[in-house]
Amino acid sequence: MNIGFFLIGGIIFAIYIGLTFYNIFYSNKKQREENYPNLKKNFDPLSPLDSDENKNKSSK
Repeated sequence: MNIGFFLIGGIIFAIYIGLTFYNIFYSNKKQREENYPNLKKNFDPLSPLDSDENKNKSSK
């Protein structure tokens, strides 16, 4: 009987932890979509930006 309680408790705990992680990642994704709608998914901060200065230099 004690093993049964332990197994049921473990299953409930595993479901709780799984749903907690799901909630964290889902909330993080939604927050990024709402706060940074124009940010590219594969943003590379070290890549050169396509600014007007760079476009003018390459066209000359």
